[in-house]
Amino acid sequence: MSLKVLFRLAGLSALLHAYIGLRLLPQLPIGTGGVVAGIAVLLLSSVLTPAPLVARAIVRRQPWSDLLAWAGYLFMGLFSSLLILTLLREVVLLAAELLGWLSRGAVAAGRLKQASAVAVPVLALLITLVGVVNARRLARVIHVQVPIAGLPAALRDFTIVQISDIHVGPTIKQGYLSAIVGAVNALKPDMVAVTGDLVDGSVARLAPHVAPLSEISARHGVYCVTGNHEYYSGADDWISELRRLGLRVLMNQNAVLEHDGARVLVGGVTDFNAHHFDPAHRSDPHAALSGAPEDVAVRLLLAHQPRSAPAAAEAGFHLQLSGHTHGGQFLPWNFFVRFQQPFTAGLNRLKELWVYTSRGTGYWGPPVRFGAPSEITCLRLVPADSVM
Repeated sequence: MSLKVLFRLAGLSALLHAYIGLRLLPQLPIGTGGVVAGIAVLLLSSVLTPAPLVARAIVRRQPWSDLLAWAGYLFMGLFSSLLILTLLREVVLLAAELLGWLSRGAVAAGRLKQASAVAVPVLALLITLVGVVNARRLARVIHVQVPIAGLPAALRDFTIVQISDIHVGPTIKQGYLSAIVGAVNALKPDMVAVTGDLVDGSVARLAPHVAPLSEISARHGVYCVTGNHEYYSGADDWISELRRLGLRVLMNQNAVLEHDGARVLVGGVTDFNAHHFDPAHRSDPHAALSGAPEDVAVRLLLAHQPRSAPAAAEAGFHLQLSGHTHGGQFLPWNFFVRFQQPFTAGLNRLKELWVYTSRGTGYWGPPVRFGAPSEITCLRLVPADSVM
């Protein structure tokens, strides 16, 4: 990151923190000492919020760089909630005036301004504290039935365990991933799908922390596709490392699984935006069906972003597994994801294609999850006529 960009980020952070302080601190019943303390916290936050973006550049020694990233991400989460809630407060105050809710005069207006000013930091702290607990605990197992028309009896209850968006990096390490691997193995799946954004950092830094992936056990193995964060972290190196660990990385390719006399095609595409990093990695669901035998009963596509769905439906896949969205990760971002992706979370239908979008098994950036729990997804194929 260039110094010019860094200074711009630092300036933007300072301006936004100043805005929060100017809108809230004068309305809080905390006295002069409380205002001074509030200013100090906002100043600290304005410095630490952009710190994770440059932690490795300014602090090269471990574990200090990760500790700086931890502090910065925590403040980033708190600041995000403070900013959004402050903006929402402005809307509430404006609406109250326009609708005449304050017709009794300045006393009522003052009470609403003070009460809402208190509510903003209280709610922001609550969201952050609860969110940290939610983010750091082991993801829950979510069971999902996927109805497939004409599903052969041999494939009934064929089990796919999906993990996605773990983001091994400054705050997610080997122990966190080992717990996920243990939970996956306990499900005894027929196959495992890793749908991208596994890492945030280079192979040199994170190889020991990703090593537990070699311990995943599934009847037909582990299949993986790249996400956008692999491209931020050196995609070619990570593709080689994941293959060394025993994962089958599908780059607009497919594999055909023989399961009790029936066939399942597993296709995988590179990230939707991969061509911006390497033109040879342009995502292509049609290419992921190349050479496919005609007698496959189920065509499954692994695609990091739900935005691959229209092309996947056109190509003739039955089911697409995606991630990327994190379900919004924490309020209120889950309300905005839908403007960037066709699906935010869960099982959805696009023409003849089922699309399952995972909320993610880890988290990115702020170690906060609120209103969008992490998940390990256990998908079972069932005949369409068995689901009402």
